[in-house]
Amino acid sequence: MTQAMSDGAAQTMFAADRASRELGITLLEAGEGVARLRMTVTSAMVNGHGIAHGGYLFLFADTAFACACNSHGPVTVAAGADISFVRPAYEGDTLTAVAEERTSRGRSGIYDVSVLRDGEVVAEFRGRSRTVGRVEGSR
Repeated sequence: MTQAMSDGAAQTMFAADRASRELGITLLEAGEGVARLRMTVTSAMVNGHGIAHGGYLFLFADTAFACACNSHGPVTVAAGADISFVRPAYEGDTLTAVAEERTSRGRSGIYDVSVLRDGEVVAEFRGRSRTVGRVEGSR
């Protein structure tokens, strides 16, 4: 990672992200198209099969994606994303999401996020970003 915790654009955006913070997601570092976050799977995140609900894993990866693509400064949002679940995660697992910019041109970018447990891939996420400058409906 190129920038430890500081007062960058990704850190400012994450500080206002109540949904992610209330799930216990922690921003470890972000800067210049990359981000690394941590989350522990809680009992509230487990589905009827006893594994982490895919929606929570998506949200976690999406938060890492948001931090990476907003690390450059202008307001950037998701234009689309998909995720592949590779192996299950369980209550009590501590997960790390590592986001990296693959390419950026004009207002569009592509980012990959690996969700890991002890170095093993749990899920792979690909996000497509769009720089908008200001989110519609914001004040």
